[in-house]
Amino acid sequence: MSDYDVIVVGAGNGGLGAAVTLSRKGLKTLLLERHTVPGGSATTFCRGRFEFEVALHQLSGIGTPDNRGPLWNSLKKLDVLDDLEFIEMKDLNRIVIPGVLDITLSTDLSSVMEELGERFPREKDAVSRFFKLVYSYAFELYSYFTNPAAGADAVPLVKRYAFKTAQQVLDEFFEDPVLKAVFGAYWGFLGLTPNRLPFSYLAILFFSFIEMKPCHIMGGSQALSNALVNKFISHGGTVRFNCAVNRILVKNGSVAGVETGEGDEITARYVVSNASKVSTYVELLDREHVPDEFLKEMSIKTPSPSGFCVYLGLDCEPEEIGITAATNTVMNSADLSDNQYNRMRALDFDADTDMAGFSCYDVADSRFSSEGACQVSLLTLKYADPWLRLPPTRYYAEKYRCADAMLTLMEKVCPGVRDHIEEVEVATPLTFMRYLATPYGSVYGFNQYAKDSLFMEHSRETPVEGLVLAGGWITDCGFETTIKSGISAAGTIMRSLGAER
Repeated sequence: MSDYDVIVVGAGNGGLGAAVTLSRKGLKTLLLERHTVPGGSATTFCRGRFEFEVALHQLSGIGTPDNRGPLWNSLKKLDVLDDLEFIEMKDLNRIVIPGVLDITLSTDLSSVMEELGERFPREKDAVSRFFKLVYSYAFELYSYFTNPAAGADAVPLVKRYAFKTAQQVLDEFFEDPVLKAVFGAYWGFLGLTPNRLPFSYLAILFFSFIEMKPCHIMGGSQALSNALVNKFISHGGTVRFNCAVNRILVKNGSVAGVETGEGDEITARYVVSNASKVSTYVELLDREHVPDEFLKEMSIKTPSPSGFCVYLGLDCEPEEIGITAATNTVMNSADLSDNQYNRMRALDFDADTDMAGFSCYDVADSRFSSEGACQVSLLTLKYADPWLRLPPTRYYAEKYRCADAMLTLMEKVCPGVRDHIEEVEVATPLTFMRYLATPYGSVYGFNQYAKDSLFMEHSRETPVEGLVLAGGWITDCGFETTIKSGISAAGTIMRSLGAER
């Protein structure tokens, strides 16, 4: 007799989605998390009077009262909507190229087209045609994935653009490099520069944010993770924090349970791993249980970049230093191709070359911070390799040198920001490695190249019967998709149990 029906390894979005679904179905479920709090990337931390958001910049998929999105429906299934308050953001993104461009895009389609038409009058018609493509393409994608048997001829736009990069499509529609940069600025949310990023992801992003509006969560993403854990416990689930998993135990080709970091063996009929696919196959399973083809399938992929983040607690209101939008992208030029991609592999940050984004949730709702204060999350993407090669004796000097350079870039948009810093914390790729336990501190799973995109059929089959995967390493990145992956993992187990019965 097993100790549990299911053990869920990792309390990230995928693990939480699986755990709540399984416990609601009456399965005896244990959730194990190596950190002190649930959430993975969906967490917050406190410094002084500020509670900083770790990762969430804009939440997709919530929708509006008249047009609910897929994430809303997932959270409804998990029965946590009454425990959450969503804050709709009124702007998409403020995009600044100092001395060249400063434009804030609205979350209304007609307004966005009007704003871009006024700023780029020679390309007004092209802007209209581009958004027509984005919307038509999004509808065709939905049709394709709900009825793939219809074939490619039923979705001509998908057939034409499925494997084109975002840059190829932007070049097809526009001439002005600054306008292309406006559309391409969101690449930081996806991890690949426009000349590498599949157009599909950029189209989905614009369609989702304009039609279903970007949101944040009052209390930060930690409020979401806490609500899910509380719901799990209320259905009889058991959770252990500060409890790492060393091994997934296998007997006769089937899951037998797990071994914890303290050496305890806990038995179960099923295991859901919310750890990365790499960690699951290379670290948690003994080599004898992982056939070569499973490792080969991973070997052709690359982990996405990690992040370098400066968290700022400021003793002023946002508008006092020129912060007028919740989401901001600051670029030194309209070039978003190889140079920016290569800069992600550099140790340093150049305030006159690199780009960064920053979020200030207080613009969307002043309750995020105390009266007379605000918080900022300043982020750039960086690969971990140069940080792993850095001697420990140089770590802090390089960490704060990069943070200082990022502040210099921010000052181009927000003069005087340094004078208002009350609290500051800095996270490097090594920080993300430590807290997320992902390969190289990756924040988006595997890089979403066209060969690994949503059109490629990647089996979720695992080499061990009873082992199911969830999280951003088996699906697209983002809160919406990772939570859904956990619900799907639970469904796989429920179907297996139904077949047994």
